[in-house]
Amino acid sequence: MAFTLDFSQASNGTIKDGTYEAVIFNVLEDATPGGAEFMNFDLVIRNDVEQKYQNAHIFQRVWRAKDTGKYNAGMINTIAQAANLADGKSYQSLKDLMSDFINHPVKVTVKNEKNEYKGKTYDDLNVKRWSKSDYPNVQHQFKSGVTPQPAASNTDTTVEDDDLPF
Repeated sequence: MAFTLDFSQASNGTIKDGTYEAVIFNVLEDATPGGAEFMNFDLVIRNDVEQKYQNAHIFQRVWRAKDTGKYNAGMINTIAQAANLADGKSYQSLKDLMSDFINHPVKVTVKNEKNEYKGKTYDDLNVKRWSKSDYPNVQHQFKSGVTPQPAASNTDTTVEDDDLPF
């Protein structure tokens, strides 16, 4: 079998800046080693839409505010609107809300940015814009044996109604 090298197709595993159709694979609550809590959205670039980087993951964190202990309601509602969740829907728990995001299509615009933290510089892929998918009928095929489902929280935090962003 013949093969021709074409370095213009090399990606080095880095998703380039742009807009991608994705599906929300998972959402879980986690914390940094320093204790800062966040919701981690795990998106997969869809393989049922013609685009580069199919099946690659994009991670986006939504941070819990230190002063209030609550998540940013504006960001949660922006993602929920993009994922086409029902406006006005109530949830009994944060876990129920996170589970409702699973397997919903979204369109995201991402940008590679350098961020500095404690004197070190990091390359981060950040979601700059969330919007509704142009392809709401998800036909994405996950890797064999993998299905989107909510994962257990990585924190032992008890969430009360006052903790919810709505």
